[in-house]
Amino acid sequence: MLDWLVGESELTLTGSGVSLRPPRMGDYAEWASLRRESRTFLQPWEPTWPADDLTKSAFRRRLSIYARDADLGLGYVFFIFRKSDDAIVGGVSLREVRRGVSQSASVGYWAGAPYARRGHTLDGTRAVLRFAFESLALHRVEAACCPDNIASRDLLLKAGFREEGLARSYLKINGVWRDHLLFAMLQTDPETPSP
Repeated sequence: MLDWLVGESELTLTGSGVSLRPPRMGDYAEWASLRRESRTFLQPWEPTWPADDLTKSAFRRRLSIYARDADLGLGYVFFIFRKSDDAIVGGVSLREVRRGVSQSASVGYWAGAPYARRGHTLDGTRAVLRFAFESLALHRVEAACCPDNIASRDLLLKAGFREEGLARSYLKINGVWRDHLLFAMLQTDPETPSP
């Protein structure tokens, strides 16, 4: 079940083993440490990191962009916290929120290397999907992953997404245009039960 609260312009989502909330400036040190430790693990699947990516000023800029997008209803970014110790384990975003005839958005996520394949990212993604469908009343949520990213493909399928095809040179990942498998989930699709 989705527990979400809006108070002092902060949204909180809850999954079975995780809680999610927008990043805060106070999260910087833990986030930067986790991203730095996970760099080799993450870089094959992400856009090229800017030279100043892990600096406090770059993090502050991120927070400004995230807050602006949320205020405009264009996107929502959350850090995923493990309930047992409140550690940041990754993040999930709902971006490119489109209204009008589309009523859709795109989901993306990342997991710190020490927390990968432990169910936290799947739990966080499911919480964001409930938020998208129940709170935002979206019709469709899309996702994409590189064909060789088996862990991401498996996560999307476990979350209830359906594979829809291949997009050639879809996103520039780590400096190279890469093909991506496209996935989508509709509000009317049955939620996949937790394993």
